[in-house]
Amino acid sequence: MIGLRHFSFVIGIRIVLIIISVFVVIWLASLQTNVGLIYVLGGIFIIVQGSLLYQYVTNVNRKLTYFLESVRYSDFTINFRHDNKMGKTFQELNQQFNEVLHAFRQARAEKEANLQYLNTIVQHIGTGLITFDSTGQVNLINNAALRMLGIYRLHQLSELKDKHPRLFELLSNLDSGVRELYRTPSDQPLALQGAAIQMRGMWVRIVVLQNIQTELQQQEVESWQNLTRVLRHEIMNSMTPIVSLVGTMRLIVNEDIEKSTTDQEAVNDLKEALQTLEKRSKGMMQFVNAYRDFTTLPKPVFANVSVAELIQEVVQLLQTDLTASGVLWKLTIKPENLSFKVDTSQIQQVLINLVKNASESFSSQTNRLITLNAYQTDNLTIIEVQDNGDGIEPEAIENIFIPFYTTKKTGSGIGLSLSRQILQQHNGQLTVISEVGKGTVFTLTI
Repeated sequence: MIGLRHFSFVIGIRIVLIIISVFVVIWLASLQTNVGLIYVLGGIFIIVQGSLLYQYVTNVNRKLTYFLESVRYSDFTINFRHDNKMGKTFQELNQQFNEVLHAFRQARAEKEANLQYLNTIVQHIGTGLITFDSTGQVNLINNAALRMLGIYRLHQLSELKDKHPRLFELLSNLDSGVRELYRTPSDQPLALQGAAIQMRGMWVRIVVLQNIQTELQQQEVESWQNLTRVLRHEIMNSMTPIVSLVGTMRLIVNEDIEKSTTDQEAVNDLKEALQTLEKRSKGMMQFVNAYRDFTTLPKPVFANVSVAELIQEVVQLLQTDLTASGVLWKLTIKPENLSFKVDTSQIQQVLINLVKNASESFSSQTNRLITLNAYQTDNLTIIEVQDNGDGIEPEAIENIFIPFYTTKKTGSGIGLSLSRQILQQHNGQLTVISEVGKGTVFTLTI
C-alpha cells in the first residue's frame, strides 16, 4: 500500500509539472517576447516530462507483467533488482515482488516435498493402488499393484485386456464402495475396492487391491482346526468308555467265565476278540491324539536366526536318510549372512517336513537332487525346497494342504497343513509349484 501511494504521488507530481509547463509556455507566449524560442523550449520541456512519465509508467507495467507471468507459469526464479534509480518507490516495489516470489518458491518446495513424501509412502505400502480417469488414463500405480498383477508398467487400463481381461472389466465398471474378488492367472485372490473423487473438474477413480491369500488360508486353517477339535472330542468321548468296557469284560472272562466253563477254546477266542478290540480302540485314541498339535500349536518365540545355520542343521539331521535314499543336496544362500526373525524350532520343523517329503518323491530316478535356495527380495526372505522327483498330480496339488489328506501309504496328512499354519503365524506363506515327471518346488515366504 505504501509503494502504491508513492507511485500515485510521483505520477501526480509529473502530471502537475506538465500542466504547469503548458500554462507557463502559454503565459510567456502571451507576452509576445521570443514566441518561437519559448514554444521550442517549452515543447522540449513538456516532451521530456511526458517521456519521463511514460518511461516511469511503462517500467512499472513491465515489472507487473513480468511478475504476473512468473506467477502464471510458475516460474519463481525471476529476481527483481533492488535498485532506486527511479526512486524509492521502485526499490520498495522490487522488494515486495521478490518477497512474494520467495514465498511462492517456499510454498512450491513444501508442496513438492509433501508430494515426494506421499509418493514414497504409496510406493512402499503393501496394498496395491491404482488411480485412473474417465478415459482410462492411469495416473498412478504403485509397486505393490505391479507385483500383484505381474506387470512392470501400466499407462492405460486397456493394456490389461491381454493378461487380465476380467480385471479390466471389473475396473471399468467398479462402483464406489463396492468390494469385488479377482483371481490372478497365478490363482492369487485379490480384493478390489473403489472410490471416486473429483479433481480439477474431472472424475478420478481410486482402486485398492489387497492380496487376501493369507486371510483365506487363515480362515481355512481355523475351519479345519475347529472340525478337528470337534472330531477329536467326539471320538475320544466314544472310545474312552469302550476301552474301559473292554477292560471290564476281560476281567469278567478271567475271573468268572474261564473258571465256570470247560470250553477253553471259546474262552481263548473271546479273550483274543477282546484283546483285538482293546488294541484297535487304543490305536484309534493314539491316532486322534496325534493331531493335537494341529489344533494347539504354540505361539512362535521370535529370535534373529542365521538362515545358513538353520538349514545346515536341518540337512545334518536328515543326512543319514538322504544318503540311504541316494539323494544329493545342494544349498545356495545369497547373501551368505542372510538372517531373519523366526521361531527356530518351528521353522526347522517345516523344513524337515519339506526335505523329507522331497526325499520320498523319487521312484526310478538315478540323479536324485534336492536344491535349497535362500535369498531376500523386497524385504521378504524366500526359502525354496526343490526336487527333481515325480511331481504332484494336478488333482492332488489342490488338496495337499488339507488336513488328513495324503498321497503316501504311511503318511498322516498333517505335515503340510501344520507347516502352512506355522508360516501363517510368522506372517508368511507356504506355496507349491509342481509338474508331473519334472519335480516340485515348495516356497517359504517370510
